Amino acid sequence: MNSYQALSERHQQEINAFPMKWGFGDEQIAQGMRELGLDPTDTEQVIGIGAGGFIRKSDKQAFINMLKRHRAERESAKAVDVDGTGYIYEMFDYELANHEYVYTQRLDETLGALGMTIEEIYADARLTRGLKDAIRNQKDALDGE
Repeated sequence: MNSYQALSERHQQEINAFPMKWGFGDEQIAQGMRELGLDPTDTEQVIGIGAGGFIRKSDKQAFINMLKRHRAERESAKAVDVDGTGYIYEMFDYELANHEYVYTQRLDETLGALGMTIEEIYADARLTRGLKDAIRNQKDALDGE
């Protein structure tokens, strides 16, 4: 498992363990609130986090801190990759494969998943090298099939 995948999986485990629920109707929202230890009528004690998700207001800062820490850990991993052949390459290679780049030849889904723009990548030689090497690897893997 590469370092990007390991970090992503650890972050996903932390998110999965965080006390948050999703509800798309009154019954699901009420059930989620009960699972958070709240009475379903205590709607003022929860806040939405998007896409139907909600958390207790009392957990808001912990949620924000977790997301900020995740971002800082990803940025730190990119920062220590001085030439784009480590974490950065692994990041692009994993996400290109995950979004089936070799079949679609489109970067938009990969870049969207990474929260990056092509301009941002071309402005940083490390990112450019990592992306180009990962694209080459994906194409080589397809040719080897």
